[in-house]
Order: sequence, then structure tokens, then C-alpha cells
Amino acid sequence: MAYRDRIVMSVGGSLIVPNGGIDTKFLSELNKFIRDELAKNPNRQFFLVVGGGRIARKYRDAGAKVIGHDITRDDLDWLGIHATKLNAHLVRTIFRDIAHPYIIKHYEIIRKVTEPVVVAAGWKPGWSTDYDAVMLCEDYDVKEIVNLSNIAQVFDKDPREFKDAKPVEKMEWDKFREIVGDEWIPGMNSPFDPVAAKKAQELGVKIAVLSGHDFQNLRNYFNHQKFVGTVVE
Repeated sequence: MAYRDRIVMSVGGSLIVPNGGIDTKFLSELNKFIRDELAKNPNRQFFLVVGGGRIARKYRDAGAKVIGHDITRDDLDWLGIHATKLNAHLVRTIFRDIAHPYIIKHYEIIRKVTEPVVVAAGWKPGWSTDYDAVMLCEDYDVKEIVNLSNIAQVFDKDPREFKDAKPVEKMEWDKFREIVGDEWIPGMNSPFDPVAAKKAQELGVKIAVLSGHDFQNLRNYFNHQKFVGTVVE
């Protein structure tokens, strides 16, 4: 296969299914952004790793409500994983004409994919889609993840607990991991999965945390212009 300028993009499920309903405005803007980027640089290849969003939390909450403490972490994770697959199929459908025909969901298999867009979902319990994105970086020798979510920047400490928390533009992995901890908990609300952060640091992968609601800002990032976000490396 000819050289490809590969981009791994983690697309937070909260952007696709923010409140139980599908955000078609976001999906339309994502569709336009990806196609515009490919038109400017046909050599690019986008790996879109799709999260579960609110629908995943609704299913997890429903299971926990019915059977209480008897529900296992594995079951909670499986509910979330299947939500990512549903969202991923929606995204693949949008890019059907230029996308790899199958969703990547088994990360022990390295597929030789040539299509401009490749869509990926969750894999197995204990692995978030953030971790899956890092695994794609390892498999395809990519050193950067663009992480789109409903937050614009990472703060120097948890803003839910500290009123004096401040957003930062650049952060080292050690500081970031100090903030998010070391344990993955199904449904946790973190800028990037702690286990994935550890793996990314080991591989020398950097992440750019950006708001998925501002596509002009995203274009600025891709064009090496001033942008709002946080780069962790």
C-alpha cells in the first residue's frame, strides 16, 4: 500500500448521542469536515473511533437499576461496547462510499485497510474506545490522536471539585495521569481513559483534546493555526 498520512480521531459518543437523541447537525459537520480534508489531501486516511455516548449510559443505568449491585463491570462494559457499535455503524453509513466496509472491533487482528475512512468501535470489557484508538496508533504507527469530545480543554485539576481549576494548552503525560488516575471504570467521565493514557505515554503518542462542537477550531488545528484545546505529550 502506498504511504498514507493517517489520522486517528477519537469521536466522543456524547457528540453523536448527547441526550438520548442523535445530533445530526454534528454528524453533518463531521461529514463535511472529513470530505473537505480528503479533497485537500487525497493521501490522508482517517480512522474514526466512535464512542457510546448517552445511549450507552442509559443502557448501563437501566441494567443497574433492575438488578442493582449484582450487575458486573463486564456486563456494564458490554452494554457500552454494543452502543459504540451502533454509533459506529451510523458513522460508517454516512461515509459508505469512501469507508472500509467493516467496522473495526477486534483489535487483535491488524487489517490492511486502504479506504480513506475507517470506522472503529469498542472491543471488549476493560478497554475503552480511547484505548482502542491508542491500539490503532500502535498497529499503524501513528503518533497522534485527535480527541473530540464535549469539552474544549483539559484543566489543571478537576473543575467539578476545584473552583480555581484552570484550562491548560499543553500538558505532560505525568501531570495528566496525576489528574485522571490509573483505573478505568465503565462510564467514567474523563478527558481520556487513564489506562489509555498510560499506554499512549509508553508509545510516545500525543493527544490533542478539542471540542467537537467547533469545526472551525478543528480546521485551525489541522492547518497549524492558533486553536483552543490541550495537547498532551
